[in-house]
Amino acid sequence: MDGIDLRTPVRSDEIVEQGRALQEATPPDSHDHDPVSPRRPDVVDFIHRSNAGRLDSLIPLRIRRMTASPFAFFRGAAGLMGADMAGTPASGLTAQLCGDAHAANFGLFGTSDGQIVMDVNDFDETVPGPWEWDLKRLSTSLVLAGREGEVSEKRCRKAAEDAVKSYRRTVRKLAEVPFMTSWNALPDSSVIERAKADELLDDFEKAADKARKNTSAKIAAKRTTEFSDDGGRRLRFSENPPIRTHLDDAEAEAVIDGLESYVETLPARHRTLLTRYHITDVAFRVVGTGSVGRRSYIALLHGNGDEALVLQLKEACPSALEPFLEHHDADHEGRRVVEGQRLVQAEADILLGWTTIDGRPFMVRQFRNMKGDIDPSALSGGHLDDYGRLAGALLARAHARSLDPRLLAGYFAGDSDMDEAVGRFAVRYADQTEADHEELVAAVRNGLLPAETED
Repeated sequence: MDGIDLRTPVRSDEIVEQGRALQEATPPDSHDHDPVSPRRPDVVDFIHRSNAGRLDSLIPLRIRRMTASPFAFFRGAAGLMGADMAGTPASGLTAQLCGDAHAANFGLFGTSDGQIVMDVNDFDETVPGPWEWDLKRLSTSLVLAGREGEVSEKRCRKAAEDAVKSYRRTVRKLAEVPFMTSWNALPDSSVIERAKADELLDDFEKAADKARKNTSAKIAAKRTTEFSDDGGRRLRFSENPPIRTHLDDAEAEAVIDGLESYVETLPARHRTLLTRYHITDVAFRVVGTGSVGRRSYIALLHGNGDEALVLQLKEACPSALEPFLEHHDADHEGRRVVEGQRLVQAEADILLGWTTIDGRPFMVRQFRNMKGDIDPSALSGGHLDDYGRLAGALLARAHARSLDPRLLAGYFAGDSDMDEAVGRFAVRYADQTEADHEELVAAVRNGLLPAETED
């Protein structure tokens, strides 16, 4: 293959030295920079732009969710932070970004053999870019989550700094171990000890116990009703407007067509598995904060005996970071999301794939494969510190799958300034986010933007 060289040996110390040389151009303390760009749009303009292509009927719901708190606003404003990050100091090293690495986008899920792991779990905005962008977004989100949970300002800042410190330490460890060891390590409960986040162990185990019960079978038991047709008794999703609604026949057929073509994007061994199921119902379902208004469907499939499988089809739009990065546009946005996730996660969903429905790109995944979470805004100060260390370690492991950790280890060599530099930035960006949130709330109050409740 062109560009692949397996013949030329490269010494690890030479790669580390390449990373160390980058410190001169971009010292670690340079990451304490102005929080906003003079080119950023105002909040109302940003909201209008980010609503493009969304379903008009759901835009008020999206805005209402973003008004809930500054942290909620932040979760729906990855593109605004992308505008602020453009042109800021960066080492020049590129990783496959999560793209929206805030603290609530780290979650638990089940592996193919039933283990519960914790990893980055949202890839709508994934794209190659400066690793610093993910780390600064994570650190800022910890400050905002802590403030929402009424954690002291000192503890919020410490959580942001600890995320950076844990990121650096994890990178250094990954740079020293065999490639296969770092690549295949699963982020199970043992990562808590390695990240020095022992206070989170109980939180992890409680979340894991809930995650084990969060399955397609549970969805089928609680969110469906039985009906009779010529084929006997079947299940279909129950209605819960506007969150879960049924489709007209034409849209339902288009979704089923999309699912049939999606199967071709799976690895051959998983195609065989999925073709043993048949679809019994499809419905529209609203998800997330930043994703509200995008087209999102769930499909109920019937398997062996009473077995149920629920898949999610989620519209994939261009990454909100794309306008601020130099790279080629994706041929298919669903494929961009899927391939980014497969690269970054330690073990991705075996049914992860993509498709096209009515000319729009979608990604497809299991809707409930033992998913769970630890709510960072509900943690006490000490636990928030631990969560920061855990998330920082998980982010470092994720980046190390696309960026040689030896280069990053070199960049961090002898550094003791970056933790506090990013911590100071995170506090100031959190302050700016609170001001942005106030502007959004005022715009809703003054009738400049629509918002409605979720009754």
